[in-house]
Amino acid sequence: MDKPNIVVIGGGTGLSVLLKGLKTFPVNITAIVTVADDGGSSGILRKELNIPPPGDVRNVLVALAEVEPMIEQLFQHRFENGNGLSGHSLGNLLLAGMTSITGDFARGISELSTVLNVRGKVFPAANQSIELHAEMTDGSFVKGESSIPKSGKHIKRVFLSPSTIQPLPESLEAIQKADLIVLGPGSLYTSVIPNLLVPGITKAIREAPARKVYICNGMTQAGETDHFSASHHVEAIYKHTGNGLIDTVLVNNGSIPETIIKRYQEENAAPVHCDDNKIDNLGLRVIKDEFMQFKDNLLRHDAVKVSQSLLTEL
Repeated sequence: MDKPNIVVIGGGTGLSVLLKGLKTFPVNITAIVTVADDGGSSGILRKELNIPPPGDVRNVLVALAEVEPMIEQLFQHRFENGNGLSGHSLGNLLLAGMTSITGDFARGISELSTVLNVRGKVFPAANQSIELHAEMTDGSFVKGESSIPKSGKHIKRVFLSPSTIQPLPESLEAIQKADLIVLGPGSLYTSVIPNLLVPGITKAIREAPARKVYICNGMTQAGETDHFSASHHVEAIYKHTGNGLIDTVLVNNGSIPETIIKRYQEENAAPVHCDDNKIDNLGLRVIKDEFMQFKDNLLRHDAVKVSQSLLTEL
């Protein structure tokens, strides 16, 4: 029997964590990764070289790589000194270099995927630099993915520029052929939704026969999802894509240790509450379980457990 095709759409740490678990199962993986990042090393490279930001893509490549741990470490190595080098990770520089050699970001990713023996396919949400903007509830506008959560205001909607953004044909084809489409986990407005705003992506998801699952974040995020319940996350997606894009929501209902809650309170973050009734009213199936694990005082999705639950949707 052919292995099922799973398309995972998102960005940030959450996506990389999930993929590390998913690659241990007999599935074909395609990751569609956000390119709206404009902070840190990625922001500098996109500005100076006019390429899409490599950071999220780099993390996904490493998550799906099947190489010696030392190669993985090398790819993630961040220079701490050196004029012009400080703050850059080697993987970002390699992606920038490969883009320069091939003349194409997506092709550069493909070439590096071979070098890293990546298990699956990795596509940028768009093959060009895109900028994320937010309209706030007070009518003001904020430009730049890294600036939006720091604005101290509530987000009404996010949108992309320029107006000429094109999706990769390979991404649309992967969505079309998928047996399962997964959104998240990741920052709602700055990692998940930007992918859905690339023209053609939402339409392809809607038309695909696959089941569509949204993995809800375990904690709220200051400046993005303050006081959000699980249904608020879904409603925010629907506000940008239209209703009915999702079939199933995966939500953590395990208890979180008080020490972790206190640590996250310092970042103005709190556990995301699963409001079953409202999710039912949205016509969605809910998968609830103890999906979070605690490592180095951080909360992360248990990638293996989440992957097992996702596979029950096939």
